[in-house]
Amino acid sequence: MKKDIIFSPITLKNIDLKNRIAMAPMTRSRSIGDDVITPLAKDYYGQRASAGLIITEGSPISKVGRGYSFTPGIYTQEQIDGWKTVTDEVHKKGGKIFIQLWHVGRRSHSNISGTQPVAPSAIKEADKVWGPLGDGTYGMIETEAPKEMSIEEIKQTQQDFVQAAKNAIEAGFDGVELHGAHGYLLDSFMRSHSNKRTDEYGGSVQNRMRMTLETVEAVANAIGAEKTAIRISPFVAEGSANHDSEMIDLSLELIQALDQFGLGYIHFSENISNYKEVDLDYRKKVRSIYHHPIMVAGKLTQEIAEDLLAKELVDLVAFGQPFITNPDLVERMQNNWPLTPVDYANHNTFYGGGAEGYTDYATYQK
Repeated sequence: MKKDIIFSPITLKNIDLKNRIAMAPMTRSRSIGDDVITPLAKDYYGQRASAGLIITEGSPISKVGRGYSFTPGIYTQEQIDGWKTVTDEVHKKGGKIFIQLWHVGRRSHSNISGTQPVAPSAIKEADKVWGPLGDGTYGMIETEAPKEMSIEEIKQTQQDFVQAAKNAIEAGFDGVELHGAHGYLLDSFMRSHSNKRTDEYGGSVQNRMRMTLETVEAVANAIGAEKTAIRISPFVAEGSANHDSEMIDLSLELIQALDQFGLGYIHFSENISNYKEVDLDYRKKVRSIYHHPIMVAGKLTQEIAEDLLAKELVDLVAFGQPFITNPDLVERMQNNWPLTPVDYANHNTFYGGGAEGYTDYATYQK
C-alpha cells in the first residue's frame, strides 16, 4: 500500500492543496462581543496551516441559526472583519481555508439565539447544546421545542446561506462548506422522523431533499461551485435517538443529484455520537455516482486514512480532535513523531475560555 498519497497535493477544481489532510470543523465557542471571532483564532488556525485544507468551526449564518453560545457568526460586518484576520494569517502561512456555514435548526434554545428555534416540523427530541445555565456559567442545556418553518422562512433561510457565503468570500475564505449533517437544519429536512411536512418540502424523498439541493445550488450560483462544499452524515443520528431507515438510500439520491453541480468536495462525517458503521459497498456506490472530490472524517487514524486513499475510495481525509492537541499534526504524521493525546478526562477547554487548550499546545520537540 502506498503511504505517500496522504501527503501528495490535490487540486479541488482550481484550488490547489499541498496535501490531502484536512482539519475538520470543531466548535470551540470562543467568540467575543457580538459573536465576533476571538483575536486568538488568528493564531489557532495559523498554527495549523500545514493542513492541506482547514475547515473552520461552524459559523452561524444568522441569529436564529445559532445553537451554541459564543460561536462566531458570519452575518455582520464586524464578524466579517474578524474572520479576515484569520484568513490572512492562514494564507500567510501557505494554507487554504473554508468556512463552515451553520444553521442548527431545532438544536438550540431561545436563551442562546434570542428566538424560538425553527425546524421543518415542530418536533422536540431529547437533546442538549452548550449554553447558559442560569447562574452565570455555561454548560450543556436541554434544547427548546422548535416551531415549524413557513415557506417564507425557508426562502429567507436560503437567502441567509447565500449572503453568508458572499460574506465569507469578502472575508477572504477560499470557499464555504454547508453544514448538512448532525441533525442540524438541512439534515433535519432530509430525515423522515424530523420532517412531517405535507408541502413541497416534506413527504417524498425528493421533497425532503429539496431544501438542501436548492440551498446548495443557490450558494454555488452566488460564489461558484468550486468554492462550495457540503457536509453530510447519513450513518450518524446526532441530536436524536432515531436512525432514519431511509436516510442511507436518500443520501445516495442526494449525492447523485449533487454531482451535477461540480462542487469543491462532499464531506462525510462518520463514527461519532449514535452511529452505524459505513460499509465498503456504500463507499463504492458513492464513488461510482459522484465524480468530484470526496472527503471523510470520523476518528480516523493515519493508517485507516491512508488505506481509504490508496483504495481510491476518498480523495481527502479530515482529522478533528488530534488537531486540537497537535497543531503540527501533519509534520508529526510525516515524521512518525508521537501525538499529544486528547485529555478527555479534562476536556473543559474544548468549549469557551481563552488560550488554554486553544493556542498553547506545543509543536513537537525532539
